[in-house]
Amino acid sequence: MSVALFVPCYVDQFYPDVAIATLELLERLGVDVVFPQGQTCCGQPMANTGCTEDARPVAKRNVAMFADYDAVVCPSGSCTSMVRNHYDQFFDSGDTAFQHVKSRTFELCEYLYDVLEVRKLDVRFPHRVSLHQSCHGLRELRLGPSSEVMTPRVDKMRSLLDMVADLEWSLPTRVDECCGFGGTFAVDEAELSASMGRDRIADHLSTGSEVIVSADMSCLMHMQGLIRREKNPTQVMHIAQVLVGRPIKELAKTE
Repeated sequence: MSVALFVPCYVDQFYPDVAIATLELLERLGVDVVFPQGQTCCGQPMANTGCTEDARPVAKRNVAMFADYDAVVCPSGSCTSMVRNHYDQFFDSGDTAFQHVKSRTFELCEYLYDVLEVRKLDVRFPHRVSLHQSCHGLRELRLGPSSEVMTPRVDKMRSLLDMVADLEWSLPTRVDECCGFGGTFAVDEAELSASMGRDRIADHLSTGSEVIVSADMSCLMHMQGLIRREKNPTQVMHIAQVLVGRPIKELAKTE
């Protein structure tokens, strides 16, 4: 299979090691990965603020960029969901290139768990970890169970992290509460967004967590800003960084 790596724009600009860790992880698992050089934003920020016509050419460029690949893997639930659940408004139902990209775009954890069927990893991460489930990952991609729905689901993030040697869980009380980021919501409702973020961080800190881990760096970016400004004793890491065994001390020096 030819697998394209779809890197969110904020990861490319602010957290490039997340993209590098994703590449390393996939290649360790025998995946032949290609990084299309011309890729840009998926259009989600424009679409979320109601600027549909501004998002349309971005969506069309994105589909054209990835249409020739067997699969597209993205280390972000929100960007993956944008393609799978919100691109329909920009394309005709008979557009075969779009239908191919829509059906073959995967969030990293679901690609690892569902497509590659990874059930064992040779990696060690000797730290106390708390898990942050993103709203897009849970509510739109169904990567795990949601507290408001009784339907049983495999928690794909936790299942993958359970394969990591020496990882110790410190789970928050409210396991699927929003962090308050919400993309442009954090700009339009800054005080409410920050308050939600502080509540989320406090719940993680109450467990004695050393590292808050998520599959969405956007959520972690929001919480990391609050953590740094308020000098809280924890760090954030994307799940790809944990699954390749990045040392948290070395990571802290680069960010």
